[in-house]
Amino acid sequence: MKCTILHESKGRIRVRFCQNRMTLHQADIAEYALSALDGVTRVQVFHRTCDVILYYTCSRNEIIRALSEFSYQNPQAEALVPEHTGREMNHAYEEALVSAVTWRMIHKLILPAPVRQILSFLKSWKYILNGLKCLFRGKLEVPVLDAVAISVSLLRGDFDTAGSVMFLLHIGDILDEWTHKKSVDDLARTMSLGVEHVWIQTPDGSEVLVPVKEIQKGDTMIIRTGSMIPLDGKIISGDAMVNQSSMTGESVPVHKSAGAYVYAGTVVEDGACTVCVENTAGSGRYDRIVKMIEESEKMKSSAENKASHLADRLVPWSLGGTLLTWLITGNATKAVSILMVDFSCALKLAMPISVLSAMRECSRAGITVKGGRFLEAVAEADTIVFDKTGTLTHSAPHVAEVITFGGRDEAEMLRLAACLEEHYPHSIANAVVKEAEIRGLKHEECHSEVEYVVAHGISSMVEGKRVVIGSYHFVIEDENCTIPDERIFRHLPKQYSHLYLAIAGEVAAVICIEDPLREEAPEVIALLHEMGISRVVMMTGDNDRTAKEIARRVNVDEYHAEVLPEDKASFIRSEHEAGRHVIMIGDGVNDSPALSEADAGIAISTGAAIAQEIADITISAETLYSLAELRILSNALMHRIRWNYHTIIGFNLGLIVLGVAGILPPATSALLHNASTLAIGLKSMTSLKK
Repeated sequence: MKCTILHESKGRIRVRFCQNRMTLHQADIAEYALSALDGVTRVQVFHRTCDVILYYTCSRNEIIRALSEFSYQNPQAEALVPEHTGREMNHAYEEALVSAVTWRMIHKLILPAPVRQILSFLKSWKYILNGLKCLFRGKLEVPVLDAVAISVSLLRGDFDTAGSVMFLLHIGDILDEWTHKKSVDDLARTMSLGVEHVWIQTPDGSEVLVPVKEIQKGDTMIIRTGSMIPLDGKIISGDAMVNQSSMTGESVPVHKSAGAYVYAGTVVEDGACTVCVENTAGSGRYDRIVKMIEESEKMKSSAENKASHLADRLVPWSLGGTLLTWLITGNATKAVSILMVDFSCALKLAMPISVLSAMRECSRAGITVKGGRFLEAVAEADTIVFDKTGTLTHSAPHVAEVITFGGRDEAEMLRLAACLEEHYPHSIANAVVKEAEIRGLKHEECHSEVEYVVAHGISSMVEGKRVVIGSYHFVIEDENCTIPDERIFRHLPKQYSHLYLAIAGEVAAVICIEDPLREEAPEVIALLHEMGISRVVMMTGDNDRTAKEIARRVNVDEYHAEVLPEDKASFIRSEHEAGRHVIMIGDGVNDSPALSEADAGIAISTGAAIAQEIADITISAETLYSLAELRILSNALMHRIRWNYHTIIGFNLGLIVLGVAGILPPATSALLHNASTLAIGLKSMTSLKK
């Protein structure tokens, strides 16, 4: 790309691309391609002037060479541009803002007074009608204030004030909408990143795990318990209970069988189905996330609701104050000054923007939050309940040893276990599959339909024999499988968790799983105690011996071993009855009931899709420090909401007093009110952490 250097300083260079016009898409390609260069820290692209500013830490020669080699036609550069960048939206609002200001200048400086008066009357009808609609619905809200202020100004013949008020309201609407949509867009683009995989059925009947982006229309996906449906399609075989809450808001899973349509983003809670794909990759992930964010805004915290309700309750007081001021002073200008200031705009803009910004900041830290009320729940929590496996211990445990019975081959037993376990997303299942890969054991599908029993294990048929794999409770007690060698069985290594494999009613192997503790777990729990969490509880389905050792090492306040999913949920209910605020952290299908029961359910990102779907918050699996970060951001958000609340009330009351005193004319009050609303809205978009 040919370009001219306009200006440069240490670590910064501004160039102009030698082209007559730059499209929005070209600007996106330039921004994302140049941002991906090693040593480039920041890129700004101005499509109107074809200018590009680069901030860099590498050598100047590398930057010059990269600019000279840059091309819009480079497929690799174009592939870096996400589906939505926000540039087109920003451009549209910039154009709307410029158009509004330009038209105002023409209206004010060029048009004769009679024409301006006629236009003011015509424009006023929109605001007057909105006010009347509110009254007809029996509500006294901000549109009523706007309608009264404009109507009074027109009746008094004060067309300049009426025109200024309508102009400022129009500008305020554009800026409010732009600010809100930008916050939603920024958050959605942050959350829509990620790679998904899915099992597909090949023509020969085998199953292959492939990236979603490689799926073609007409392919058949196999979706089992705990897995998310990544693409829209129609079920061609199987039965499943599908959680559609992300699409429809239904809290109860819906039964789906052959012929039923299923939607991307929903989760199979129970059963399995084969789905013929009808919409391919890229079909609406961003849009689904935007919908989820918009739905999450309905999940307001009590602080948000308080501000919103106060804003509506203050409207009658503003109208009453206006009437009282006019009756006492007889001065319509002073009375109208009160109407120019309403609390609703700032309160109803700043609070949601604060929450969206906090959600965006959480997302950048690897934390996905589904609504403001869950951040408030984290800020208020005094009890945290941890699952053990995949949370306090690493999400990637590994196989330490495979102990076989009856002279069976160790490799064959591991191969069979991996063949069954690969279909269900859980940290222990992943460990078995990974160990088979490390040992170079290829495990072709040799079994019939796989059945998953929540919190217990897996069963299937292999060569006409029933094969089960899972916990001691499931294999030995529920399935009544026999133990061929009691001596070996009694001396199983106690430092490991055990996964039991049985064939035709007889234990064939025990897979020893080393469940290494997260190095940061003890420090994170200590931090949570320092941040006001008075009670940290660990609940696990593992045996008491393993649970006791983990509890001792991480220093939790109490632990419960060998618990079932319903036991975790019951414990949280009992805590609620005792008046405690509880958050639950888990990663498996068996944690789902407890995640639903908690004030805020937190899932680990590598866990089962159903856990992430049901959870209110999902944190990165990389480190538990995300929990401390979440608590800090939640506390900071509640502080910001309180600060916004007091600032808005105080500043706008000051404007009303100055208006009634005759110090500020109505147009100035309106200008300062809108400016303060925008300023508080912009501040609400800034980082919560200093």
